[in-house]
Amino acid sequence: MATVLGISGSMTKGGSTRTVIDAVLLAAKARNPQLIADVIDLRYVNLSFCDGRPLNEYTDDTPHVVARIQAADAYVIGTPIYRGSYTGSLKNLLDHVPVEAMMGKVVGLVATAATDHHYLSIDQELRPVLMWFNAHLVPGSVYVRSNQLQGNEIADAQVNEHLRLLGEAVADMQQRLAGGLQGPPALSLWGRRKA
Repeated sequence: MATVLGISGSMTKGGSTRTVIDAVLLAAKARNPQLIADVIDLRYVNLSFCDGRPLNEYTDDTPHVVARIQAADAYVIGTPIYRGSYTGSLKNLLDHVPVEAMMGKVVGLVATAATDHHYLSIDQELRPVLMWFNAHLVPGSVYVRSNQLQGNEIADAQVNEHLRLLGEAVADMQQRLAGGLQGPPALSLWGRRKA
């Protein structure tokens, strides 16, 4: 069985980012009932600031969280948009994750924000970081404004549909790519010797 892991980059009270991640995971499981859905919600884990130490030297939740990421087969990563980009807490988490942990795995992206002002942030900021991991990113993403939610419910039918389609795409891509060739590692150019 494969695991699809939601990662919520929000540290604030409330749950708009978690709400949209849960909707995508629900759609992924509906598309492929064999998937196991799990979530890392950064509000509820204690991560150290990434300072270059080996993972086994951190005494909080950091090694366990990274191990969960390494064990997953696909991801739904969501973040609020602050100052035109994804959260510092999500960046800190990604700084801990070894490249090979996500290499060749499928990732779907969602973001939440107050307005449409930074709707391109997912593609300009988050997508390139995950491409560096050599992850397979689902084409397209879902950007959800706060006025499209009512509490922890999605109030906009089109947003609901887009979240469903993203979840189905994550499930389909994961199933099709499982065990297949993933391409060269992200560091392949760095390891070359000069002739």
